[in-house]
Amino acid sequence: MTTPLFALVDCNNFYASCEKLFRPDLAHTPVVVLSNNDGCVVARSREAKKLGVKMGVPVFQARELIQKHGVVAFSSNYALYADMSQRVMSTLESLAPRVEVYSIDEAFLDLSGMENTHDLTEFGFTIRKTILKWIGITVCVGIAPTKTLAKLANHAAKTWQKTGGVVDLTCKARQRKLLALLPVDEVWGIGGKLTKRLQALGIHTALQLADADPRFIRQQFSVVVERTVRELNGESCIALEEMAPTKKQIVSSRAFGERITDKQEMREAISEYISRACKKLRQEGQDAKHLTVFLRTSPFSDKDAPYSASRSVELDRPSSDTRVFLTHAMQLLDKIWVNGYRYAKAGVMLSDFYDPGIYQPSLFDMPAEDDESAHRLMQLMDQLNSKHAKTVWFAGQGISQSWGMKREALSPAYTTNWQQLPVAR
Repeated sequence: MTTPLFALVDCNNFYASCEKLFRPDLAHTPVVVLSNNDGCVVARSREAKKLGVKMGVPVFQARELIQKHGVVAFSSNYALYADMSQRVMSTLESLAPRVEVYSIDEAFLDLSGMENTHDLTEFGFTIRKTILKWIGITVCVGIAPTKTLAKLANHAAKTWQKTGGVVDLTCKARQRKLLALLPVDEVWGIGGKLTKRLQALGIHTALQLADADPRFIRQQFSVVVERTVRELNGESCIALEEMAPTKKQIVSSRAFGERITDKQEMREAISEYISRACKKLRQEGQDAKHLTVFLRTSPFSDKDAPYSASRSVELDRPSSDTRVFLTHAMQLLDKIWVNGYRYAKAGVMLSDFYDPGIYQPSLFDMPAEDDESAHRLMQLMDQLNSKHAKTVWFAGQGISQSWGMKREALSPAYTTNWQQLPVAR
């Protein structure tokens, strides 16, 4: 039986790297990427990190630092990042037999058996060189017999420049040496609360956690933490997942660029969120039976009276038809809308998923409409909009969308819009 072997490939400062890739004039300039409505820093280039710009800090708190050192700020360009991510993942799939896309900038590779035919460190450098040459993004590679150790190997590859961005952690002695250097909160899955409980038991480093009795850890915590201990000792407990697990719910929500006080504008916003959520639902190949609509004022503003509300409805039968959810969403909005408030955020949530065609109606359920016709219509809309964004949409979504997200420093869609392709001069 082949011994499991994993590589974790992680793009360095991914959002900031995507922005720099098409701006060679910013090669050595500190760059940050901002969250929705340009509120907080969500990504930093290596130069910005050295200046002390903190992750998650509100922009107004970092403004003095940004201006003093000439830091260039970009609004989040999700279309660009998604397209660049797809290019990275496609390249990895050409280099390894099995790939699990873990996040937009991370992927696990199955290298089982490859140690018999390849030098693993050299293969790691091949991955780095290929992605840099083909796409222009720098990655780090961590290789180990378990996913948890591969995560730590990747962390070491990022932390210590002498590694060249690749760390092979298949050697037991190297594993223990690295685990002794790392605090326990660097271990994958060990969050702040778990860290405090472990420290109370005298477990401060990753090595001390690895040396703990798995049965004791299971009694004190859970089978999940026990699994982590076993993974730290080289026992693979977390398999590669080539297919992403089916979502249990889909939420579409955004903070508004400007406060909403007009009900018609709120109807447009909810219609937009329903459209996005239903598209994701169809991409998952699922139908949903439960819908929730929610809205609220800002909890951080002294100018706005506090108000939040939500309402839900259960459909007679599961659906992925945007029209069905739009009808119910407007009815729910009528129930929770109150005049006189300045609304800062709203959203919708779809849940209670079913595979299409397997729902068993009750004896008294109303007959279904032409589901096949509705499916073809939604499929056609998705196809048209995938080629050219928002080619076809529902009138309820509005046109100008003045309430939309504030993105004052948005870079061009360099790779997904013909009119915004970079021009070589």
